[in-house]
Amino acid sequence: MDVLSEVLDMSGVRGSAGARIAAAGDWGVEWLRDRDAVVYAVTAGTASLAVDGETPRLLMTGDVVILPTGAAHALSSAPGVEIHSCDVAAAAEARRRGDVLRLGDGDVQTQILGASYSHDAASSTPVFALLPTVVHLHAQQLDASASDIVRLLGRELARPGLATDLVLDRLVDVLLIEVLRVWLAATPQADASWWGVLRDPILLRAVTRIHEAPGRPWTTEALAREAATSKQTLVRRFSTFAGTTPGEYLTRWRMDLAAHRLRDTDDALEAIAADVGYTSVHAFSRAFRRERALPPGRYRTAARTA
Repeated sequence: MDVLSEVLDMSGVRGSAGARIAAAGDWGVEWLRDRDAVVYAVTAGTASLAVDGETPRLLMTGDVVILPTGAAHALSSAPGVEIHSCDVAAAAEARRRGDVLRLGDGDVQTQILGASYSHDAASSTPVFALLPTVVHLHAQQLDASASDIVRLLGRELARPGLATDLVLDRLVDVLLIEVLRVWLAATPQADASWWGVLRDPILLRAVTRIHEAPGRPWTTEALAREAATSKQTLVRRFSTFAGTTPGEYLTRWRMDLAAHRLRDTDDALEAIAADVGYTSVHAFSRAFRRERALPPGRYRTAARTA
């Protein structure tokens, strides 16, 4: 069981490549806050990234940066230059034609690939919201795999062909995984959020067991035995790294599984309740309503009409 893969899959994290930016001279473009995460990979030259409340960052060739919550931001040739709103229609047309979005005048000095990620609102683990406002990885931090993916993205954007949209989206998904791997390995402060679960071997064993068998009648003591630790240690580590208790984590994961089945299948409540560890529909409905503010039947209707 790969916990990160399952959480990303359950969270509906999907990438979609945007367009290539080719910039020259003095240039600057801004984007308003987006509901999706945004990623940029600098393939040539340099750029300045400005996000409200943060010091401007210099992006160098080979750098990759993610704005996990889609924060309003500006890209420019340097701090202080004139900033213009992004021409969204021109960017969409550039991608459709395999062309570039040109900014500024003169010889091109900077080239950037842009993409975005979305997530499923049915998930209670908003993986992007648990990341910093800006995740900036320098070229020297990335291994050959990430660099290869960026090059493949650039070639596919430049020469669209059969199933290009599918190829681009898959490459963007893989790029996110590569970036997260590097960020987790290089960021000790990740331990202060859900991401710390992936770095702590005891917690990872416990969470893996929950994901492998969510319908099992787990107790904290049983999870502690599976993780080869004491109940007190497990509770303390859950509180420190995941900000919750083992029981609360289990319930949230069960409700995520249930929410997706309610929305995406016609499975009976009895079957869903049993599969996520409840011996009666009544007990399941009570727990689901506590977590999602709606009983399962009403949630199913609302989710399908949203």
